[in-house]
Amino acid sequence: MRAPKLIELEAVVAVARRKTFRAAARELNASPTAIGNAVAGLEDELGVRLFDRTTRRVDLTAAGHELVRAIAPALAEIHAATAVARGVDGAPAGTLRINCSIAGGHQLLVPFVNEVLRRHRDVKVDIVTEGRLVDIVQSGFDAGVRTQGAMPPNMAAVSLGRRLRNVVVASPGYFAAHARPRHPDDLQEHTCIRIRWPSGLPYEWEFERGGEVLQADVPWSLSLDNHGLIARAALAGVGLAYVAEAEVAEHIAAGRLLAVLQDWMPVNPEFQLYYPARRPVPAHLAAFVEVVEELRGG
Repeated sequence: MRAPKLIELEAVVAVARRKTFRAAARELNASPTAIGNAVAGLEDELGVRLFDRTTRRVDLTAAGHELVRAIAPALAEIHAATAVARGVDGAPAGTLRINCSIAGGHQLLVPFVNEVLRRHRDVKVDIVTEGRLVDIVQSGFDAGVRTQGAMPPNMAAVSLGRRLRNVVVASPGYFAAHARPRHPDDLQEHTCIRIRWPSGLPYEWEFERGGEVLQADVPWSLSLDNHGLIARAALAGVGLAYVAEAEVAEHIAAGRLLAVLQDWMPVNPEFQLYYPARRPVPAHLAAFVEVVEELRGG
């Protein structure tokens, strides 16, 4: 049996991540035909089917899952090592892929990402926002952003230096017809926009004041899993929303949304930029960490 070619392994991991051959081809700067041939060649050599294919998408088989789980970290190590070698004698370059939540994305964009792009013209930053936690190594990311309690083990981390605060908001039109709540218990008399975790479970609104901690399972008319959509629903007068302050700060400043229960809103833990501690740090990631350490808290 011949040894698998690197492009075959790269193709399998890219298709697993992107769910289509065309998207994987764009990621690897190859044609869909070349990616399809690489995957088929490896399947023939191994004697197993790695993907179930439909007209819309491809999904890993059990054998494919096991293969990707084993080889994705090794490929990430290879990419990191080559990126380090490439940056030894030159300026940081290449695409830095970061996975984070929507709230984490707000923390990154200003001032860190724009400053990295200003300083390093050959660096590109690809930010993927999603609610679920992912294995950044297996999923092909250079780094991730999460709160400290949500970070996986064996990761190096640097604090972004700011804490996220949530707010409860509604439109002036909504409050024209409803009294403003003064205590979290008052929410039971209101219509709320419920937050849904990626798992499908509802998020209970969290409050804290003077050492008293409350969680509210609020009455709702609309359930969403995206803070941007939740903010739009609040602007439309659907009801009260519990969202990241950064998501709606401009609307509050302009009077399009009104914040309530502000003395009950807890401050969440700091966000951390994290990356694998046991592999070489490529130049573009090192440059990003340098900017974070310089600007955090500013």
